[in-house]
Amino acid sequence: MKFKETSYRLVNVADGHEFEDKGWTLSDAEASKPSLVRAVYENRKFTPREDLDGIYRYADWMPIKRVLKHSCAPVTYKSKGLAALLGLENLYITFSGWNPRIGARMRTGSFKETEAYSVLARMDEKEDRILVVQSAGNTARAFAQVCSDNKIPIVICVPQDNLHDLWFRKPLDKCVKLIAAPHGCDYYDAIALGEKLASDPKFLLEGGAKNVARRDGMGTTLLSCVEKMGRIPDAYFQAVGSGTGAIAAWENACRLAEDGRFGANNMRVFVAQNSPFTLMYDAWKADSRSLPEMSPEEGRNKSERILATVLSNRKPPYGIAGGLYDVLKESNGDFFIASNNDIYNWLLQFRNKEGYDLLPASCVAVAALAQAVSEGVVRKDDYIMLNCTGGGTIGAKSRGFICKEPDLVLSPDLPAEDVVKAVKALF
Repeated sequence: MKFKETSYRLVNVADGHEFEDKGWTLSDAEASKPSLVRAVYENRKFTPREDLDGIYRYADWMPIKRVLKHSCAPVTYKSKGLAALLGLENLYITFSGWNPRIGARMRTGSFKETEAYSVLARMDEKEDRILVVQSAGNTARAFAQVCSDNKIPIVICVPQDNLHDLWFRKPLDKCVKLIAAPHGCDYYDAIALGEKLASDPKFLLEGGAKNVARRDGMGTTLLSCVEKMGRIPDAYFQAVGSGTGAIAAWENACRLAEDGRFGANNMRVFVAQNSPFTLMYDAWKADSRSLPEMSPEEGRNKSERILATVLSNRKPPYGIAGGLYDVLKESNGDFFIASNNDIYNWLLQFRNKEGYDLLPASCVAVAALAQAVSEGVVRKDDYIMLNCTGGGTIGAKSRGFICKEPDLVLSPDLPAEDVVKAVKALF
């Protein structure tokens, strides 16, 4: 069966200007100020597709041209163990990772697969440019696996200190090239490398939070929950590095409210960071749309001190129109922080109560929920979604794994033409 492209238009969040997607549009060319753009789908009703597998069950609300093989949708279930521990009556856990017992089969153990399967499916099959993705680890692993499986050329830029996250069950296809920023560099340095590559027309920058396909792929976590819960949650919890997943959840809550069958969008968005990397938390608590200054040295130092290293983004889409600041304001949400000790505690507690392991970032979300319960921010009978964005990696790696070595190690201080020349030579 040939897949029919999803029908949609794009809208500027700041001013409501609606326009056509020209194939890889990341922003509104007529915008008077920076703003995210959202997809407005022709099908305004939430309609899971019974004829499609995996994440493509939600294809009607994904801006895609095709479907790719081996995808898996997030899995939602009503919690018993953790819910009893926290005294909650309606806690639903949406898990994106590896746990075949509950039907979760994301082989890389991270909800970043939701991004990869959506972004790559947005690409035209005849696209001759090479996609460039920047990552702190989990996104790199997801895109590498999906591109390898589907023979899609890609360059992935990561910090060399995060290469331990680049594990796979078998060698990757040669279409996947890994470029590392040297030891001591962080995620922002990987971003700098990718931007230099994108200066050449041979390469296509994925776009991060500005890419509607990335957000709407991540937003399938909320769709999974609502399909199980039957309504829009009262409260949503997630750990954030960029905040893109929380933005995506809010955007889908707005779509679901417009549908009308799942209640009004009264969903409060609660997010959390791993201290001491609390850039967005600090801005939010100061009621500021602008992030505080953080030097590269401070950012690298703080990212090295947190267990949830994937939450260390120095340039997140926080203050931009439609970004995390606006989502927290519109949803009457709030920000929490969790220490490394909190992560260790909830890693053990969650495994004892739910039966599987979480990645550190997901433990930050659990810690935030526990704080909210303790402080009376949520009620025991609220319908709560806990977005556990990764886990089960112990099981996923139990039959052995290999780590992908970088094809090149390049300094982010190199001139753009030198970066482009070195990477082109790999293809």
